[in-house]
Amino acid sequence: MGRIKSALEIAMEKTEAVKGDRASIDLYAARQQGKRLANRYLAGEISSLGGGEKSKEGTQKDRSQNDTPPEEDKAIRRGCFDVFISQITLPVVPEDLKRLETLGRGLAEIIGHRGFSQLYQQYLSAVSQYLNEAAQYEEAVKRQYAPKLRQKEEDLARRIGRHIKLDPFQDPEFVAFYTQNMNALKANYEGLADQVREQARLLFGEE
Repeated sequence: MGRIKSALEIAMEKTEAVKGDRASIDLYAARQQGKRLANRYLAGEISSLGGGEKSKEGTQKDRSQNDTPPEEDKAIRRGCFDVFISQITLPVVPEDLKRLETLGRGLAEIIGHRGFSQLYQQYLSAVSQYLNEAAQYEEAVKRQYAPKLRQKEEDLARRIGRHIKLDPFQDPEFVAFYTQNMNALKANYEGLADQVREQARLLFGEE
């Protein structure tokens, strides 16, 4: 027959359980704080991730202050990292390059490894080249499809009695042809984004 626990032992166990729950809640809140910091950083609202967040009273809370427990500070960094790592993607338009540059600076600040900054600069150069190639590919695909598009315009003109210029992107056949070619180009560069994400995780240590 097992020993009957005393009231004190039961109370102590409950206290430890509450402490554990409180710690988990605090770490979750810290991680969410890190995510908010990262999003504000990407939005240009803050210039450094070390600046912390403003409290409800409007005072600045610096995450680098000594009164921040190490585990909470780690959770804040992890929250920032999660936001940044999820946004390492290929650019769609030239304006995306600015966002990717900011993203790289934020990751470099969180990771704190010079080698990553060098790797990310190489990635930025590669994706800039990708945008140039994508624009060239689009024009080449349009030129290649142009005879077929003109034939469709002529067939349509004979049916309705007037000429209508077709938008190639409203032609399902062209869209399929375009997508096939652009995906082939995209596949050549997506591996670079995978490599950057993998290296970032290694250097960050998946804390």
